[in-house]
Amino acid sequence: QVQLVESGGGLVQAGGSLRLSCAASRRTVGSYAMGWLRQAPGKEREFVAAIYWYDGSAYYADSVKGRFTISRDNAKNSVYLQMNSLKPEDTAVYYCAAKRGVPSYDPNYDYWGQGTQVTVSS
Repeated sequence: QVQLVESGGGLVQAGGSLRLSCAASRRTVGSYAMGWLRQAPGKEREFVAAIYWYDGSAYYADSVKGRFTISRDNAKNSVYLQMNSLKPEDTAVYYCAAKRGVPSYDPNYDYWGQGTQVTVSS
């Protein structure tokens, strides 16, 4: 079983930045993806960003392109999400997630962290 632990959430004003971190308990053998999904109050969980570990390619939701950047640290089995120019509509619980194979743009992932709250004030 892969354990995922998120950190870095918090309260920030609109236009500010946050950096989320997610550490996996172990390095997964084979092709897999790690990324971030979020769920805002009253809304369904949605894809934010993911990275394909095999080649490092990144995937982003249209709503965050140009503002968020996903990155990885192979040595630490970790993935990060740098969030800039935050908007109130970015307010959500952000979940680190992983799956076997290539990333997907829907919330169909195999492993989940407990989530970290990101709140962007108006």
